[in-house]
Amino acid sequence: MRYICQACGYVYDENLGIPDLGIAPGTKFDDLPEDFACPLCGVGKDMFFAE
Repeated sequence: MRYICQACGYVYDENLGIPDLGIAPGTKFDDLPEDFACPLCGVGKDMFFAE
């Protein structure tokens, strides 16, 4: 599943993760830390929507 930041359009793809930030491929969005912030604009998880 993919989640898109409403503020800047960044896409978090669960299949890809974010290895540069230590988030392994296959990491579910719901399993990201509560303090996860968009790597581009810094907004919180509540600003992402599922595609």
